[in-house]
Amino acid sequence: MDDLLAILKAAAETTRLRLLALCAHGELTVTELTQILGQSQPRVSRHLKLLCDAGLLDRFREGTFAFYRLAERGASADLARVLVAAIPADDPTLTLDLERLEAIKRSRSEAAASYFRDNAARWHEIRSLHVPEREVEEALLRLIPEEGVGELLDIGTGTGRMLEVLGPRSSRAVGIDQSREMLAIARTKLEDAALRHCHVRQADMYQLPFPSGSFDAAVVHQVLHFAEAPADLLAEAARVLKPGGRLLIVDFAPHGLESLRAEHAHRRLGFSDAEVAAWCRQAGLDCGPVVHLPGEPLTVSIWPAVRTGQGAPKQGKPSATPSILSTSGAQP
Repeated sequence: MDDLLAILKAAAETTRLRLLALCAHGELTVTELTQILGQSQPRVSRHLKLLCDAGLLDRFREGTFAFYRLAERGASADLARVLVAAIPADDPTLTLDLERLEAIKRSRSEAAASYFRDNAARWHEIRSLHVPEREVEEALLRLIPEEGVGELLDIGTGTGRMLEVLGPRSSRAVGIDQSREMLAIARTKLEDAALRHCHVRQADMYQLPFPSGSFDAAVVHQVLHFAEAPADLLAEAARVLKPGGRLLIVDFAPHGLESLRAEHAHRRLGFSDAEVAAWCRQAGLDCGPVVHLPGEPLTVSIWPAVRTGQGAPKQGKPSATPSILSTSGAQP
């Protein structure tokens, strides 16, 4: 009972209740929350700390930024959702807060559009060399049960496209990437798609910040060809999968387009089925039938694999991180 009273006490203040309501609508920084509330940053930070200490909010660090959102798990998280739902939808203070939140989201969208205008030529140059992304996405969906896969991890999420495509077939999905610019775009896209159970985090793909056996499925989409150590990346992906968990690897079959190495920072010019299968075996994964989608001149391959629970996947090790184009779904 004492714990419950402490949680209720943490929420029983006007500003903190407003913060809970705002963080239920997505991930927000202290600066953004300060702009919405019209209060000083130290004051907002104190309120946020109380809510985090009570387990009502989750806090995630991304470089020099910290993002806050409604807690996802535990008794405090359940109570947080109840408290937010109890706020009248026509409350004038909440209405104004949400209007200001929408203004911030519009600003994010404008920044994303500007980024893509500046980089569209680079995306389109590579996309013109292989089958349409729609065909790749449809092939991936055929490998995911319609009833869903539980918890999903997208390694190298980029603009979050894989979360948009596969997220609806998961109970919870997380995308990780090193690029803050890409993560900012991904957050906007996920908010626009109303995929509130999908989140993104800044993290190293060789040292995933999750316990072993955390996910039911994972996807590595157009990331492997940027990796300094592809085998280590797949071993780390296998580590965070539950026994029986699925891994979907999407990349190019071997090709000879040296321009991709010189102009787009591709470290590897595709991968053979035997090479990927060997890495999967080392990581304790069983490969299934490979899907090949021939294009002109690039062929996209999808290597599905299942975590067997055997073998000893090694912990990831630090390595050179991929460039901004190493992210999956890097497309408008």
